[in-house]
Amino acid sequence: MRFPQMPEAGRPVVILLHGGGLSDWSVAALRHRLREHFCVLTPILDGHGMDAETTFVSIEDSAQKLLDFIDSHCGGHIFALGGLSLGAQIAVEVLSLRPAVTDVALIESALCLPIPGARSLAGPTYALCYGLVKQRWFAKAQAKTLCLPPELFEDYFSDSKKMSKASLVNITVSNGSYNLERSLAKVTAKTLVIVGEKERNIMRRSAELLHNAIPASTLYIADGKQHGELSICCPEEYAALFLDFCGKQGLSLSASQVE
Repeated sequence: MRFPQMPEAGRPVVILLHGGGLSDWSVAALRHRLREHFCVLTPILDGHGMDAETTFVSIEDSAQKLLDFIDSHCGGHIFALGGLSLGAQIAVEVLSLRPAVTDVALIESALCLPIPGARSLAGPTYALCYGLVKQRWFAKAQAKTLCLPPELFEDYFSDSKKMSKASLVNITVSNGSYNLERSLAKVTAKTLVIVGEKERNIMRRSAELLHNAIPASTLYIADGKQHGELSICCPEEYAALFLDFCGKQGLSLSASQVE
């Protein structure tokens, strides 16, 4: 796991985890909107983007690496932890391992119901289809399902071609076979569980399951949104939601903060 930014002394640390197949560029707009008030870190998951040479192993492995970083560089505690899809699953695993690691958590579109056959079929399927990942037409189809804005496509396509077959298989297996831990009942973080109104039924059921597993969590259904659309396509809306949920409504989010 690569950390393009490092904590700044005296500033509340916010860590945002990107989704599978993406990289830190997908959360850059959010970081720019929040950085005036927080130290926003956007780590790059193993197997992705600039860290493509490091094979992604599992959600559990990534969660432990993130906790090691928080212990080494953030004094063992941060202000807020957010994640989308695969990043959200990693965030959930972090919470299950260390229920008091953060004051606030925002979990967007975390799959928490295992998909039948995910472990047994991923290897053979991607061994046959791996070459498609490097094709522009296929990448455009995938980008559409991820609700990526057109201006992010070239970053997505470039990074897709870098991902190894081993990382792709491990991501698919880990994502499709992830189970919630009972220790989530001990989470003390103020938690917002987010799911898009137009997401698949399994994602909506996952959000309800996660909401029920974490005490005093809030379930937020993003009106009219598909998978990942809120944080990737609507960073201003997400940032405003973040500040409101954190009780920081008075902080400004002017467009001039965006590079």
